Amino acid sequence: MGICSDRVKFNVGGRVFETTATTLANAGRNSMFGAMFDESWNLIPGSHHTEYFIDRNPDCFAVLLDLLRTGELYIPPNISEKLLYREALYYGLLDHVRSAKWGQFDGNRLILSGSVTGHAPGDGTAIRAGPDGGCCVAHGSMVHVYDWMLEEHPPLTLDYQRVNDVGWVGSDNIIVGVSERLGRGDGGMGLFSSSTGELRHKFQVSHENQPKSFTAGALSFSSDYKIFCSCKGRSNEYGVGVWDQVTGKQVDFFYEPLGWSFGDADKLQWLEGSNCLLVATLFPRKDNCYISLLDFRAKKMVWYWSDVGAPLTVDEKRVRDTIAMEDNKSICVVNEFEDLGFMDIRSSSASSIRWSSRSRLMKGKMPEEPCYPKLALHEGQLFSSMNDSISVFCGPEWVLTSRLRRSYGGSICDFSIGGDRLFALHSEENVFDIWQTPSPPVI
Repeated sequence: MGICSDRVKFNVGGRVFETTATTLANAGRNSMFGAMFDESWNLIPGSHHTEYFIDRNPDCFAVLLDLLRTGELYIPPNISEKLLYREALYYGLLDHVRSAKWGQFDGNRLILSGSVTGHAPGDGTAIRAGPDGGCCVAHGSMVHVYDWMLEEHPPLTLDYQRVNDVGWVGSDNIIVGVSERLGRGDGGMGLFSSSTGELRHKFQVSHENQPKSFTAGALSFSSDYKIFCSCKGRSNEYGVGVWDQVTGKQVDFFYEPLGWSFGDADKLQWLEGSNCLLVATLFPRKDNCYISLLDFRAKKMVWYWSDVGAPLTVDEKRVRDTIAMEDNKSICVVNEFEDLGFMDIRSSSASSIRWSSRSRLMKGKMPEEPCYPKLALHEGQLFSSMNDSISVFCGPEWVLTSRLRRSYGGSICDFSIGGDRLFALHSEENVFDIWQTPSPPVI
């Protein structure tokens, strides 16, 4: 890339700044400055003004210009972070600010960067990290949406009984699955604007070519723009539906086999490598646990496990969450004691769980407050929540390497990782914590 050495002068809010095209090139093509130059970062002919006037905050401009010059971010005490973020968004430099302030995600180096108090204590349902570092929090019949600056957008207010799951489609849209309202129908799944809360599309389930009201449960998404949702209707709509994200049309439905449980699924996970969907219905939603892998092309379960028939005293009866680990060819589960268990998915079915990392922190006793163990896999690290902490496991044997603990707000009922952040939602006070990896020290 050819770099022009022309000096460029800006008048920002009455203060004059002088820099070079070399410095401005660090902003990248997607920034406001990228539009001022050609492909070789020479000023576009006809735009050689003596001075560019920008009617913005000069103090923030000075900070951002220094960031482009040095790669380091220093925020003076007289400038609020939210003001700087707003100005960085205007110039198209928000990603530069993020990468300078916070480093690449690493579960063993996470620090608590802040907490946000919720609106309705005690009924948090789910928290989902957005791709740009924001998040959404579901509780009751509402979904609260936060951007990367943790400023709240207009909430999604739903005239339904309960929000069961939420998920992001890009950074602009949120899909919400809700329960059918008794006596009225109106349940199902909708696509909403993350910034305005506007309902953009409602997804239908058709049975015998007739649209049906249904309860939408767990959600999952694939890279080829498919939406998967567990469905429970009044007729025969028990199973997992599939929709096209682009058209919004239903494209498939996997009906629940006799003696199994798909419509009540707690968790769905699309596996890109095997082109299968993990479907899990777990205790305490059902007295028994059901975990399976569905092949939609062959319309059959290609792998399955259940604790039906297991003695009440064994750990298999207490599985609370599960996640597929394609690289390890295994299914990981967690019980109420934070013990991790693994099952091999290379066989057509599994009969038992190989337990590992047996912490036994509770010494065989149930916790006094509700326990909501959850699992997540991110960049080769395994995360498991237990009461008010999240454990990080690494390596081929999944050794416990660190623990994130934040007691305020009670037990962690859900957590989510995305946008280089970990969000943990607490049950009692509906508070969520934000964990981030600090940037490497400047040498």
